[in-house]
Amino acid sequence: MTEFLVEFFLVFMVIGAIIALETKDLLSSVISVGAVGVAASICFLLLGAPDIASTQLVVEVLTVIILIKATIRHDLVTIDGDREFFGLTVTLAFLFVFSLFGLRAFWSLPEFGTPGIERISAAPSNNYISSGFKQTGSSNILTAILLDYRGLDTFAELCALFAGIWGALAIMRVRSRKKKTGNHDEKK
Repeated sequence: MTEFLVEFFLVFMVIGAIIALETKDLLSSVISVGAVGVAASICFLLLGAPDIASTQLVVEVLTVIILIKATIRHDLVTIDGDREFFGLTVTLAFLFVFSLFGLRAFWSLPEFGTPGIERISAAPSNNYISSGFKQTGSSNILTAILLDYRGLDTFAELCALFAGIWGALAIMRVRSRKKKTGNHDEKK
C-alpha cells in the first residue's frame, strides 16, 4: 500500500509541476509549487524519513509565504463565476482524497504505548541502542545518533533551514532598504 501511495504522490507532484509551469496566473503557480512541496514531504514521511519530511515542510512553508507575498504585490487576482465553480470542485476533490489518506494513516497507527523497537526488529534504532556507545565512543546516545550515524543528514537539514531563514531575511531586507532610501530622498 505504501508503494501505491508514493506512486500516487509522485504523479501528483508531476501534475502540480506542470500546472505551475503552464498557468498564466502567478498565484496559482505558487500554490501549485506549494502543493508539490507538501506532496514531497508526505512521500518522505511514507518512506520512513520523518526528519527530512519535517524539514521539507518547514522550508516549503517559508518559500510559499515569501512567494505569495511577492506575488500579491505584482498580480491582481479576479475570480470568474465559471472558474470559481471549477476551483471549488477541484479543492473538494483534493480534500476528500487527503481526508481518506489521513483516515488510512490514523487507522494504521499501532496501539498507543507500543514501542517501535518491539514492532520492527531490524529498525536502525535497535542497533543504535545496543551498540551505539561501543561504536561511537560517545557518552550520550542522542549525540552519537545525530553526529556519528546521521551526521551528513543533520548537516543537510541545518543547511536547508538556514538557507530558508537567510532567504526570508534577504527578501525582507531589500524591502526595508527601499523604504529607507525613499525616506532619505524625501528629507532632502
